[in-house]
Amino acid sequence: MTTQNIIGQTTEEITALYGRLSQDDGLEGESNSISNQKEILMKYAKDHGLKNPRFFIDDGISGTTFERSGFKEMQALAEAGIVKTIVVKDLSRFGRNYLEVGKYLEITYPTLGIRFIAIQENVDTMSNTGTEMMPFNNIFNEWYAAQTSKKIRAVWQMKAASGKRISSTVPYGYMKSSEDKEKWIIDEEAAEVVRRIFSLSLAGRGIAQIARQLEQEKILIPTAYKIEKGLSTTHKYPENPYYWDSSTVAGIIDNRQYTGCTVNFKTTTVSYKVHKVIHKSEDEQQIIPNTQDAIITEDLWLRVQELRQHKRRPTSTGRTSLFSGLVYCPDCGAKLHFAAAKSMTRQQEHFRCSNYKSGRGECQIHFIRDIVLERIVFEAISNLADFVRCYEPVFLYLMATKNQTARKSELQKLKTKVESGKRRISELDLIISRIYEDNILGKLSDDRYSRMASMYEKEQRELIETITSSEKELEKAEQQNIDMRLLLKTLRELTDFRELTPTIVNSLIQRIEVHNNDKYDGHCHVKVDIYFTAVGMIDIPDEKEILDIINKIQENPQMYKVG
Repeated sequence: MTTQNIIGQTTEEITALYGRLSQDDGLEGESNSISNQKEILMKYAKDHGLKNPRFFIDDGISGTTFERSGFKEMQALAEAGIVKTIVVKDLSRFGRNYLEVGKYLEITYPTLGIRFIAIQENVDTMSNTGTEMMPFNNIFNEWYAAQTSKKIRAVWQMKAASGKRISSTVPYGYMKSSEDKEKWIIDEEAAEVVRRIFSLSLAGRGIAQIARQLEQEKILIPTAYKIEKGLSTTHKYPENPYYWDSSTVAGIIDNRQYTGCTVNFKTTTVSYKVHKVIHKSEDEQQIIPNTQDAIITEDLWLRVQELRQHKRRPTSTGRTSLFSGLVYCPDCGAKLHFAAAKSMTRQQEHFRCSNYKSGRGECQIHFIRDIVLERIVFEAISNLADFVRCYEPVFLYLMATKNQTARKSELQKLKTKVESGKRRISELDLIISRIYEDNILGKLSDDRYSRMASMYEKEQRELIETITSSEKELEKAEQQNIDMRLLLKTLRELTDFRELTPTIVNSLIQRIEVHNNDKYDGHCHVKVDIYFTAVGMIDIPDEKEILDIINKIQENPQMYKVG
């Protein structure tokens, strides 16, 4: 017989020999190998006179999903009327989702007039043999998948509990050691690209901008690089090996493992049948420090994450300011809009409050020219760098006296509140469980139980909200410590500071507030408040104040030693 295929050509009907193997199935040994399945299927086709046999194979794919390239190709031909018969070694090779398998075998294929054969179970829909037990076989096949999934998850939990990495995927920039497959070592060529991506992000470049720049520089994308280097990857060589997708760049920037740690349980799936990936929150992840050499510092990684929360959009001209996304109005709290147009010169580009709206908005203009702001910021950074370079212990003393005493007490209170809150939540769980049992046993009336349960559950919700808020405060405090280290590192390196760069601005400046202009003495004066990363606004002391502080430090040098 012949039939019309998808593109209208006359094609002979075929016998589809379908084989599938997943990693879990492979544990059963050679009996389920693709080569063994092919041999069994071809022999059966020849022995039973099945014409035009053709293989459709899915290697390394779970039977709980039907999103398989080999299966989808076979299904497209089946729906086009080209497939006459489908043969599998056993029902589990076809699939391990009994609802989906049942739909295909009991509805779709009979409707299309397709004969289905499962050799091991002796199922043949044309002679109607073996079909009585087919639903039960499919249920057992799915049960096997469910049990395997539970065992695998248990192994992951055990490995994680012993401080081991559970993912076998090695991120771009690392490779497995030839001596120990569990150990990652730095792949310097790729690691240099990772460092460059973080450097560009710190310099204020957006994800799409970084992707375009890497493409222009003809840097191989991770998949192409791994294939050319002979490293393991499940992907095919791309058509354009230099096309960096924004999601690839974002994935590298988000990957905390470049700081030398291991992150377990970043993602999970809905279930063993539904393979949709769910990203877990940071507090659900397990972070194991110092499991491999770091490609970038944790300080840099955290600073880049913080900067990404304040995305900066270029103007319609494509021009941006060094300070875009950092300049705020102290009156209404809105960001200042950077104005640049083709008709404007560099000297005319300026910031103004986004709520000003040409005098019809809710706020005043808060106007400042970009070149003026650049000069102010340059002078402020230059003065601070000189001060830290000459009097770093004095700087640390000022920061300690400004924040430490009150802040330490406040943070200790927050930690105590979190710990006591978590203990109380556990106690409430036990109380709710007990009153539920008392209600079931008749010791507590339904009405009394309902009121008590409602009261305890309300207390739990309020505690959870309080703990969440307190933990965010503690995270913020830790971020300030990290930002302080980055601030000091950057200031120490500014030995020959001649111009502002995006990297310097993003490392040192957290926020700039531009007040509305104030006219007096025949001039227009604009007050600018510069908040440095981790330390806020800084008033540099005069010589007498510096000498007084040095004397105090000498009295207690351990308290204010250089960090």
